[in-house]
Amino acid sequence: MSKPTPEQEQELARAAQQAGVTIDSAQEAELEGEIQSPEQQRIAELEAALAASEAKFTEQKDSVMRAIADADNVRKRAEGEIDKARKFALERFAGELLPVADNLERAIQVADPANEAIKGVVEGVELTLKSFVNTIEKFGLKVIDPQGQPFNPEQHQAMGMQENAELPPNTVMAVMQKGYEINGRLLRPAMVMVTRAPDSGIDIQA
Repeated sequence: MSKPTPEQEQELARAAQQAGVTIDSAQEAELEGEIQSPEQQRIAELEAALAASEAKFTEQKDSVMRAIADADNVRKRAEGEIDKARKFALERFAGELLPVADNLERAIQVADPANEAIKGVVEGVELTLKSFVNTIEKFGLKVIDPQGQPFNPEQHQAMGMQENAELPPNTVMAVMQKGYEINGRLLRPAMVMVTRAPDSGIDIQA
């Protein structure tokens, strides 16, 4: 067999080079997944279905959580409205009872403790007032009796001021009508007379 000429060797080299490029391209295409087996295609379909199911589950979970939150908000609002209605009704009821306590206190104040003829009646009124106060306190009602305490504009209503050298200024020297609060809320301020220093000027009226 004769030796190939240089021209033939170059031609064979070009053919081998072209054949090598063709093989490399086919291998690269297979590695990149352009050529997939039936098993690989089935796996890809299952993975896509799983991703879609997870997305749907997440969406439904968010919807359920929002529904639970909305229901909880509705429940809290309903409980708040019921509590407000209960407190409002209790405040109105307690407010209607205050004149009863006021009348019992006035009866005791005007009674003559030295009069033996009415001593039993006075004691009965005092017991009734004490029982009444104990009963209303069970429902959150509290008496405001600030005799001798510093004046508190949030709980007291000043009816006037008087000079007093024995007590510090802005001290409650007399309670003309007791106040009441219910469950920490002011129901009626106490009507009081407040002290002032002797040189603080003219009396003021509330």
